[in-house]
Amino acid sequence: MPSHVSDTGLLVLHAVRLGGMIEARAAAARFGLEPAPVTELLLDYESCGWVRRADFAGIGGWSLTELGRAENERQLAAELSSFGTRPIVADAHTAFLPLNARFQTAVTRWQVRPAPGDPLAVNDHTDFRWDDRVIDSLGSLGRRLAALCTGPAEAMARFDGYGGRYAAALARVERGERRWVDAVGQDSCHTVWFQFHEDLLATLGIARGSES
Repeated sequence: MPSHVSDTGLLVLHAVRLGGMIEARAAAARFGLEPAPVTELLLDYESCGWVRRADFAGIGGWSLTELGRAENERQLAAELSSFGTRPIVADAHTAFLPLNARFQTAVTRWQVRPAPGDPLAVNDHTDFRWDDRVIDSLGSLGRRLAALCTGPAEAMARFDGYGGRYAAALARVERGERRWVDAVGQDSCHTVWFQFHEDLLATLGIARGSES
């Protein structure tokens, strides 16, 4: 059975939710949509009070308002009910939690390399064995993420792609582009991981930080 395909309006609002602050073209690319209709929808949503546009010093994009966040959550809940896919997403979330703890540890080890007298010393990436062990951990977690995404992606098309995006970021890390572990504003390992977590939370209506 093919994956359920989400409504375009939901996808646009959800792309803004996942992106935090995102340009229309990037929101369109997130789910393989055409940029022009996405721009029109964002302008409509601005009129509804669901999104706002901000620009400062050459940096800008669309973000959700509180009304928009509530509308996105309403749409997602209705979609889960309509598709009957809540158990699949809930199982994925349960399996994700221990992996998330391991991922947070790996990223911390990437950023911090304890030194004598300074347990919180910044990792200067001169200890290649240390970094290689972290990269190995990130690789293992990436494979588990890809496997974990299979169920939700087979049920709902919008969950597809996380594993491939994470693998692409990790490949750049392995080529020596260290910023692709945890950089913001690009599809780093951390960005992809964070967005998948946010996708699960938003879809299930769980507040971030309230998980046991």
